[in-house]
Amino acid sequence: MQAIGRQPQRAPDGAPVHYDRHRPEQTTLYRLVQQHAATFFAQAEDAAGADLPQFVKDEFDAFLECGILAHGFLRLHCGDCGHDKLVAFSCKRRGFCPSCGARRMAQTAAHLVDHVIPHVPVRQWVLSLPIPLRLLLAAQPKLVTPVLQVVHRVITRHLLGQAGLKPEEANSGAVTLIQRFGSAANLNIHLHCLVLDGVYRRSADGTPEFVEVPEPTDEALQAVLHKIITRLMGLLTRRGVLVEEEGSTYMADNDGDSDEARTLRPLHAAACTYRIAFGPRAGQKVLTLQGAMPRETDFKQHLCADIDGFSLHAAVRCGADDRQALEQLCRYITRPALANERVQTNAAGQVVLKLKTAWRDGTTHLLMSPLEFMQRLAALVPRPRLHLIRFHGVLAPNAKLRAWVVPQELEPPAQAAPPAECEASCAHHHPVRLSWAKLLKRVFEIDMEHCPNCGGELKIIAAILEQPVIEKILTHLGLQARAPPRAPARGQALQAA
Repeated sequence: MQAIGRQPQRAPDGAPVHYDRHRPEQTTLYRLVQQHAATFFAQAEDAAGADLPQFVKDEFDAFLECGILAHGFLRLHCGDCGHDKLVAFSCKRRGFCPSCGARRMAQTAAHLVDHVIPHVPVRQWVLSLPIPLRLLLAAQPKLVTPVLQVVHRVITRHLLGQAGLKPEEANSGAVTLIQRFGSAANLNIHLHCLVLDGVYRRSADGTPEFVEVPEPTDEALQAVLHKIITRLMGLLTRRGVLVEEEGSTYMADNDGDSDEARTLRPLHAAACTYRIAFGPRAGQKVLTLQGAMPRETDFKQHLCADIDGFSLHAAVRCGADDRQALEQLCRYITRPALANERVQTNAAGQVVLKLKTAWRDGTTHLLMSPLEFMQRLAALVPRPRLHLIRFHGVLAPNAKLRAWVVPQELEPPAQAAPPAECEASCAHHHPVRLSWAKLLKRVFEIDMEHCPNCGGELKIIAAILEQPVIEKILTHLGLQARAPPRAPARGQALQAA
């Protein structure tokens, strides 16, 4: 269902505003995909000599149906005054849809805060990778799991050392969000790890006791990053991804990559390096606009280590009782790649992408042709069945102490009960995610449950899926009964490429 597409202002009296259907067909992003997607598919396939992966095409097609009433909707009805409201279906994709991305952001953040992350201090550890490793993880996503295991193991050993405990005496917990994009809609695979700022020590009766650790020093952070790099290089070398010869290390040939990976490699490489994959400007840098004063480049950030293209940042921390700040942090790291208001076009027909924050050199916007922008969107689409949220330590799904430490809607288990009994008593209890209507009210202060005319309760009475019925209802209401037409591939653009 299409709902979260923008953040409306509150009513003057402070009450939540009522839901107003988001109209994606009126956004610049929708019009760009509508007019240029087919041409981009043909151009990409001509340049690569092979078809784009079907999951990439499906992402574009689903986006063009997202939030369009002509593709189906729910009908909500107020029993008090008879008012009806139509709610379009959403695509639920993870690539570049701002509306579905915003809903997933709100839902994930609420779930993590309400049902996963304990009421203890949490520190964010952000690991950025060199460009070759970003491309490697994009081409071979199966490597993400062992890479994460190395990172979590090193951070856990650091926390145990700070607490003065051994691995068999305590364990840490973390949630990792694998973010695939940067502020310029570029491909930038990096890790946001929400790590409990301490460890759980096992007491004599089996109950966990949280031991908070002091803030790491810059020197300690540098040592942690050095250890992560050393172990990652060892891991990738053992797996044959890296090759060491005569004191130098380089990436192995990509013969083992799938056909999909080989087709997407030019798009991924260009999106990682802010360049154009193919077309008249193939290989060139994306044009930029500088509208801000350059910032100081030699400024040293607190708790930020940099070694050979790797970066580890650990300065952001949320206190045990500051759940609002924790939820805001969760929303930030699960945010969508694009926001509709950041994508515009100029008089020359170029796409003007506004950066979330200005770069150090003062760059505030990027300029691309519509087909160059389509290349960026395609590179952002994750493969199907690729999990972008991982749980570690005591927060892992099968961890023995998980039922003891995560927030529970029910009463916590008795202190004398051993962990095994706790698991048995809580095995049938599955935290329910917040409903769509409650998410709108919690995050965006939109009231979806009550009638805007009389305040009565709105109830879903039908899901309209059959095309003749859709057209009949929309025509009767004076709404657009046909989906916006999609532009076919244009031969002139292909010849220019």
